[in-house]
This record gives sequence, C-alpha cells and structure tokens, in this order.
Amino acid sequence: MVTLNIHSTGYGWLMLAGIFVSLALWSRVARRDSRLVLIYIAALAGAFLGAKLVYLAAEGWLHWHDEHRWLILATGKSITGALLGGYAAVEFAKHFLGYRSATGDWFAIIAPVGIMLGRVGCVLHGCCLGRACETSWFTMNDSAGVARWPAALVELLFNALMLGVILLLRQRKIFPGQHFHLYLIAYGLFRFAHEFLRDTPQILGPISGYQIAALAIVALGAGGFVRRQRAAVVHRQNQSDAGFIN
Repeated sequence: MVTLNIHSTGYGWLMLAGIFVSLALWSRVARRDSRLVLIYIAALAGAFLGAKLVYLAAEGWLHWHDEHRWLILATGKSITGALLGGYAAVEFAKHFLGYRSATGDWFAIIAPVGIMLGRVGCVLHGCCLGRACETSWFTMNDSAGVARWPAALVELLFNALMLGVILLLRQRKIFPGQHFHLYLIAYGLFRFAHEFLRDTPQILGPISGYQIAALAIVALGAGGFVRRQRAAVVHRQNQSDAGFIN
C-alpha cells in the first residue's frame, strides 16, 4: 500500500514560491529589454519540460506497472532536467529573438534560489531520499523511521554555498557573463558525486540516469564557458585592431 505524504500541498506552494521569486528577480532585468520577458518564459517552459523528460528517462519508466503510476509520472521531475531544458530554451529564444547579450549571470542567482526552495519542499514532503545508513548525528529518518543520508538537505546547503559564491563573483566582477556556466559545472560535478549517496535507480551499472544528466550539465557548462571566453578574446582583439587602425 502506498501512503501519500500529508505535506504535498506545502510542497506545491514552495514550488510556486520558487517561481514567484525567480519572476521577481527577473522583472528587474526585463526592464532593460522587452525581449527578456519572452526569454524568461522560454526558460520556465524549457525547465518544466526538461525536468519531466529527464525524470521519465531516469526512473519514471520503472513505475509503469505501479498502481499509482499516473500520479507518480505526473508529479515526478528532475532538477538536472530543468537545468538542461531551461538552458536549451534560453539559447533558442535568444537566437530566435536576436538577443546577443549574456543573461546567465542573473540565472546563476535565480537557479540556486529556486532549487533551495524546492529542496525545502523535498525535506517536508519526504521525497528525493538519501540511501539508508546507520543512525548518526547527520541522518534523517524517513516516514518509516529508517535513518537515511540527508540528501535533500545537503543539496540545499550546496546551493546556498553556490549562491554565496556567485554573489561574491558578481560583487568583485570576476568572470562576468560566465556565472551560470560556472554554476552548471559546479552543480553537475556535485550532483554526479552526490548521486552515489541518493536512493535512486541505477540503470547503467552503478550509474543512475541522473548522473548521466549531471555529466551533460558539466559538458554544457564547460562548453559554454570556453565559447564565451574565446568570443571575449576575439572581441578584445577586434577592439585592439580597430584602435590601431584609428
């Protein structure tokens, strides 16, 4: 028998809070250019779609024979998929709208804030569990009283740390335009390692589908970082050449 958690309503409200917070932060940026509103909408839609697709690929299909499969499939989602889908949607929207400026530094603030709120929901809802382990000062008991690694709480703390790092980089103007790429690299590496302590299905030997998605996040962030650095070098070179000609 499956017992539905009584905190599901609170979890939904925290998800909505994450969206409202991101909208409030983005509204400050959107004053500069009306196209930024469409970019935000694209990011949100891409994140929701990516979150669902990666969940289905990583573990959703395993629940097909469960009597509550429609509820599980409807509510299941993945942060790794949200990051991948959101990034792809933003790049597509910027290309379609002809927007050339960097937007990642703002998303580097929005993403960890939204994930932190989501993980608070996970703690209350009792989902996204860590592996069962011996009782210790750091473990958390699930609804059955089993001691587990505090996976959701650890990810919440990681994102709080990354938010602090991003704000410091922003304040000191270090790697401007690259903050989201740096966040993607850091989160992808963290999630790949942390997944070994999470209670998620392994679909390729000891590797879970979420670890494959985490490696894709690292590759996406690293590729974007290299491309932007090269573009910056070319831009500085062109400015130097123009100054020399003048």
